[in-house]
Amino acid sequence: MKFNTKTIHAGVHADPTTGAIMTPIYQTSTYVQEGVGNHKGYEYSRTGNPTRHALECSIAALENGNYGACFGSGLAAIDCVIKMLNPGDEVISTNDLYGGTFRIFTTIFEKYGIKFHFTPMGDAKQVAALINENTKLIWVETPTNPMMNIIDIKAISKLTSGKNILLAVDNTFATPYLQRPLDLGADIVMHSVTKYLGGHSDVVMGALVCKDEKLSNEMYRIQNSSGAVCGPMDSFLVLRGIKTLHIRMQRHCENGEKIAYYLKSHSKIDKVYWPGFPEHPNHQVAKDQMSGFGGMISFTTKGNKLEDAFKIVENVKLFKLAESLGGVESLIGHPATMTHASIPKEKREESGVVDSLIRLSVGIEDADDLIEDLKNSLASI
Repeated sequence: MKFNTKTIHAGVHADPTTGAIMTPIYQTSTYVQEGVGNHKGYEYSRTGNPTRHALECSIAALENGNYGACFGSGLAAIDCVIKMLNPGDEVISTNDLYGGTFRIFTTIFEKYGIKFHFTPMGDAKQVAALINENTKLIWVETPTNPMMNIIDIKAISKLTSGKNILLAVDNTFATPYLQRPLDLGADIVMHSVTKYLGGHSDVVMGALVCKDEKLSNEMYRIQNSSGAVCGPMDSFLVLRGIKTLHIRMQRHCENGEKIAYYLKSHSKIDKVYWPGFPEHPNHQVAKDQMSGFGGMISFTTKGNKLEDAFKIVENVKLFKLAESLGGVESLIGHPATMTHASIPKEKREESGVVDSLIRLSVGIEDADDLIEDLKNSLASI
């Protein structure tokens, strides 16, 4: 089954009772058993819910995985992965990553004896240099948030092959429409489902996908034991959102390309970070492991003035100043004071998150209208 067909059909089936083509919202906490231990596969909705299960199967199929688990947020999904580790274990992560991921690593799990190394991952040799007998997880974002760095998943997977080291990839920016990390050697794929998979800015959710049965058993054990699951109504909304993922992503990519080139040619713009440019670091890797370059763009203004960044994000009309990304509407944000504010300033700036950096989540509106909006806003500086 090809990807565009999977978004419509994978993991979902007509309701056997009524024939309803849409998966019902099983808004229930518990399930009647015919006898002790004699039930229809569901006992309690923290452990399993038919609506959530359909979504988990759908996301797993999109990633070419065998097992999926959905959580109350993307951070809850990350929390599940780190809970697979033990005190004394070490994690290697990219130095440019979502601020919430950095926060949960450093302020929650470091105090339990897990050590985190943050390093640029554009060259796998820098990762290899940090691997030791205590390394148990390599955490990858690609493209990274917000600098759009591209990390070679195959190259990193060669470093973990045959070792007791998990490779987890945050695939939020690319989505399985553009990139499928499990096919490139990853053990676990993580999504902030809140973003492109839901696609309509109306759900907060996370997901994990894997192929290995033993790994899935641990994933489900932690999901059930910690209880950070999503509800059936949110599961239904994401099931609906996924049905248009392929056509939404196509438009995100088309609009993203037009806006990236517009910004690149603007006299007030210094740098534009978008993996589709031939000169973008690891552009060839992006071409090889992705089928498109997405709708996420970051840029800086000449002079690197904080006040200029504020003027731009506050003077747009169609782009909305807001946290998050991946919805049908275009969003604009200032990472240093919003999504990445939890990262110390010196660490932010080491990875490129300077005061003038602005991040765009390009929506599916008409590209000409979005460009006009940016043109008018840039005129304010």
